Amino acid sequence: MNLIPLSALLAFFYSFALGKPVQVATRNNDMESDSTLQEGDIVFRRKRSAINCDSSCFWPKSSDGLVKVPVNVSTEFSVAERTWIAEAMQEFTTLTCVQFINRTTETNYISVVPGESCWSHFGKIGGMQQVGLMKTGCMSKGAIQHEMNHALGFLHEQSRSDRDNYVKIMWEYVIAGEQGNFGKVNSNNLGLPYDYSSVMHYGANDFSNTSGKATIVPIPDPSVPIGQREGLSNLDVAKINKLYSCNCCSNVLHKPNDTFSSVNYPSSYPDNSNCLWLIRIPQHQIFLQFDAFDLQPSPDCTSDYIRVYDGSSRNSSVLLDKLCGMGSLPSLVASRNVMLVEFVSDEATAATGFQASYSQVKCGSTLTGTSGVITSPNYPKRYPKTRTASGSSVLQQIARSL
Repeated sequence: MNLIPLSALLAFFYSFALGKPVQVATRNNDMESDSTLQEGDIVFRRKRSAINCDSSCFWPKSSDGLVKVPVNVSTEFSVAERTWIAEAMQEFTTLTCVQFINRTTETNYISVVPGESCWSHFGKIGGMQQVGLMKTGCMSKGAIQHEMNHALGFLHEQSRSDRDNYVKIMWEYVIAGEQGNFGKVNSNNLGLPYDYSSVMHYGANDFSNTSGKATIVPIPDPSVPIGQREGLSNLDVAKINKLYSCNCCSNVLHKPNDTFSSVNYPSSYPDNSNCLWLIRIPQHQIFLQFDAFDLQPSPDCTSDYIRVYDGSSRNSSVLLDKLCGMGSLPSLVASRNVMLVEFVSDEATAATGFQASYSQVKCGSTLTGTSGVITSPNYPKRYPKTRTASGSSVLQQIARSL
């Protein structure tokens, strides 16, 4: 069976535990016998040095500007697991020019298979190359994206050549024999900052020989979180787009509350823009409001417009469809912890754009029908005491937007 449609969505994912190094097996459904596993989950072929990898390691770009990577997902995964894999790959499709497509007859492609750990080849190797996902430890969105990023040609973030400026390796707490997982390479950092929040970063306690003792400590602030597996970070997206020369305007917002705006705001926004903001908060639902809104008007908003999706892709249901002009917009509540905002402009711009802010709420929804019924949580039973503060806040913010 080929990969299921990439528009499939699932709200909750299991936690990710980074797979530790395993002995390379030679079974027919495992890694090639001329390969070796390094840094816990990267397959380097013995006949090629990863550090000296050139453009042949990267997937080619089509004439339409897209990097199409054929993928086949094993039917040994359940329907739910294939859905999780599809959603993880959909985030690449939404935010970058890398498109994971169903493999048909392509010679070079990725085969996603169940594994005894999480692992991937480094970059494109030619022919069929496997990505292994352990069903009990690799099914979170960020864990899947971690291995797919290896297949695109990315190494671990803490392996960067400049990592000693940002993290300290606590060698005394590294399990004996596992020191090789903390090596440093002469990497191409693409001129982009070090990313503590990258899906490619190890967790603080990975490969630790002592419970509670970190093997990686951020500097100068040791409290900075590292090793998240919730999804691509903003810099993960920027690095993919830069490495593959994608003409994409994409942003990931992950704080519980934040503000964002169109390019150049409050000055006029650029012509021929197509920008996306993926809002992904740790928990609860997203409450979005537009603090300022000025887009060039046109019939049916065909020229410049903003659209808001209740999910992580353009295939998600629409909360707000093609609005333009000037004035106040209704506040919106997503059904879960992700929301996608799209902004499009044509070649004739004469407006300042928008500024928006978001926060997290524990309940609520966006109502788009001409009539309907709303109730408080648990109605007709008593509503929860913990809803009072957030509910009042939402009502006040909605009232200000009317």
